[in-house]
Amino acid sequence: MNYLDIFKLDKKPKKGLLAAEWVMVAYMALTLVIMLFTYTKLHNPESMLWGRLRIAVITAALWGVYRMMPLRLLRFARVAVQMALLSWWYPDTYEFNRMFPNLDHVFATWEQHIFGCQPSLLFCKALPWPVFSELMDLGYVAYFPMILVVTVFFFVWRYKDFGRATFIILASFFAYYVIYVFVPVAGPQYYYKAVGMERVEQGSFPDVGDYFATHSEALTSPGYEDGVFYGMVVDAHEAGERPTAAFPSSHVGISTILLILAWRSRSRRLFYILLPFYVLLCLSTVYIYAHYAIDVFAGWLSAFVFFGAFNLAYSRVRE
Repeated sequence: MNYLDIFKLDKKPKKGLLAAEWVMVAYMALTLVIMLFTYTKLHNPESMLWGRLRIAVITAALWGVYRMMPLRLLRFARVAVQMALLSWWYPDTYEFNRMFPNLDHVFATWEQHIFGCQPSLLFCKALPWPVFSELMDLGYVAYFPMILVVTVFFFVWRYKDFGRATFIILASFFAYYVIYVFVPVAGPQYYYKAVGMERVEQGSFPDVGDYFATHSEALTSPGYEDGVFYGMVVDAHEAGERPTAAFPSSHVGISTILLILAWRSRSRRLFYILLPFYVLLCLSTVYIYAHYAIDVFAGWLSAFVFFGAFNLAYSRVRE
């Protein structure tokens, strides 16, 4: 595809919503149904409703503009906006799952039984060096740039598969969000802080009940505090992190899906560019206390399940 082709008109423009937008609509509908039955228990139902209304208006407006002028670039904008709005949907999962009792004590216990220790607790202590710390933080902050790179790559160089690739990415994100709504696991950075490091080191993992419904204090991220990438991780956590979304790791799951897409695109250059960042990212999720090790394994497994399911689902959709 020539770079100027991004300004061309689509020969057969999609009249309705894109597959990627339908995924968002389905998730919105599901969460609205949940809100209907839990409205009085939610902490911020009005803001949640207004947020959904704004997203619906934005989606409709972009659809209308594209219908008047079906430029490929506008199609990209429609998908890019839905991806950008994932940062709004993510903390929204916390508004739901904090209604339920926390499950970290179950996952920390499983972790202990499987590994005989808490890998997240020991990993950063075993390798505290500034260079290694910065590599871990680099891997973690590479997450969203990896999504951007793959999305732009398919738009510019694999336009025929752009719809499929972005549908799989967005559908996978929302699938993880559905899990996070119903499986309230905050992760080591929150759970260890709540119960105390002494208890964790002793292998004691008490049930904290609904503690995270009103508390969101987290451990200080480990590593080289003067590092550039360390600062970026801390800033990102302060901006949008919540005690939610630990199991399975969507960082690992989505980045695995990105790697699968890169491999299937037959661009070995793209695949091998992403690969080192992918490895660092998978390691970093445990290193910075963001996830239990079992979250990483669940991220790998779920990635292949979601990719297969949504790739098949897209084959049944005409776009």
